[in-house]
Amino acid sequence: MIEFQGLAKHYGEFPAVQPLTLAVRRGEVFGFLGPNGAGKTTTIRMMMGILVPSAGRVLVDGLDCQADAAEVKRHVGYLPDNPIFYDFLRGREILQFVAEMHGMARPAAVERAAQLLQEFGLQDVSEEFAVNYSMGMKKKLGLACALVHDPAVLILDEPINGLDPRAAREVQDRLIASAAAGKTIFLSTHLLDMAQRMCNRVGIINHGALVATGSLDELRGASSDNSTLEELFLKFTNEDSMAA
Repeated sequence: MIEFQGLAKHYGEFPAVQPLTLAVRRGEVFGFLGPNGAGKTTTIRMMMGILVPSAGRVLVDGLDCQADAAEVKRHVGYLPDNPIFYDFLRGREILQFVAEMHGMARPAAVERAAQLLQEFGLQDVSEEFAVNYSMGMKKKLGLACALVHDPAVLILDEPINGLDPRAAREVQDRLIASAAAGKTIFLSTHLLDMAQRMCNRVGIINHGALVATGSLDELRGASSDNSTLEELFLKFTNEDSMAA
């Protein structure tokens, strides 16, 4: 469903993302893990056509994320780490606007927006300007925008940052159910307990390079122990142990 073919990004001599080759299967939750500055967000921005790769490409259901960017966006729901909204639109108006941008007629957009506002607990603030929302409320609204057109693929950058524990668990459960229904989910996170609970497989990136990929059991096999995902992450991102 998602295929990385030698995807890379350089800023001058600095390799922000080293050539990345990876396949994400249809219907799986794939966690993209790494320390701060490892290249997670840069990779996601290339997937969404926001950044132009220095080399390689990403395909979503056979569509090139650069050459076919408009068509890719029809199939993808995207949540940035820090959602930013127009300061003159209310929460309800933003959701309706996004729905209409995806081709929904006004009545359907109004109905879909009301449904998602209810599901994400934003109905009481739907008439407030989104710029005044808390970080958690902005994250919920951003996720609702990503889901409004019922996409086959979700690309989520730190999807539960800023959420309280109950809301975070509700979002996790929703994403797990979405994957069970056939959606493909690619998410970055620094919350390793969440990744261990949600993800079928993970990829660990460090200094722009993919250093490990697989299910938890596969990663444990590679390290010859029964470690938690947190312990494996620390091992794979520790340069001293990797060099040993």
